[in-house]
Amino acid sequence: MAEQHAEEAQAAIGRAIAINSADIMPAPPPGSKDPVFSNPQDRSERAIQEFQKVAAKYGDPYRTEAQYFIATNRLTTDRLNGEKELQTLSQGSGEIATLSKFALAQAKESDGALDEAARLYSEIVKSNSTIVTPESANLRLAIVYNKQGKKKEAADILFNMVDSARKARDKDQKPIPESAASRAAAQELLKIDPTRHAQLPPPPQPTGLRFDPLQNRER
Repeated sequence: MAEQHAEEAQAAIGRAIAINSADIMPAPPPGSKDPVFSNPQDRSERAIQEFQKVAAKYGDPYRTEAQYFIATNRLTTDRLNGEKELQTLSQGSGEIATLSKFALAQAKESDGALDEAARLYSEIVKSNSTIVTPESANLRLAIVYNKQGKKKEAADILFNMVDSARKARDKDQKPIPESAASRAAAQELLKIDPTRHAQLPPPPQPTGLRFDPLQNRER
């Protein structure tokens, strides 16, 4: 019975997530059965309804996950209450708390509340989570610092991120491919401080490729 209940809950939250990520367009493509919405407001309102059904009917982890999606959609329909709900969820522990704190930080950054955004991003960095990695949080933190005019602090974070990522090795001492956050950090550093960017070690070569300087190509 418990297994059937779990499958039912997963199906319900899956339907809600499909609405949450539905395309915004005037009309669905011919033959498509996927939901589409004409504007983000309508999509968020409908997603909230579906997630509220999940939260009302099922226990955790489905209820908390649904509450997170409700709060993030409220940022579109009722921003103040959306931020309040994310604040409450961020006080917990586990993945949903971290995701809620990151969403709240992004909302604060968008609102121009940069001190608050920086504080939240810094907390996520220190938590060393796998759901929102320190790299991802550090990238946003550096961008916020740059918005605040703290260019040196921003450049330091970005340089250290990319420097560490490019020097990282696996157990066989082979280079570890750079993450998307590290690549984005390198681009941000180039914009903020080209001189520091020029001091970075080169990115690791893809496994199995060797650069031939005479031919100016990889082989």
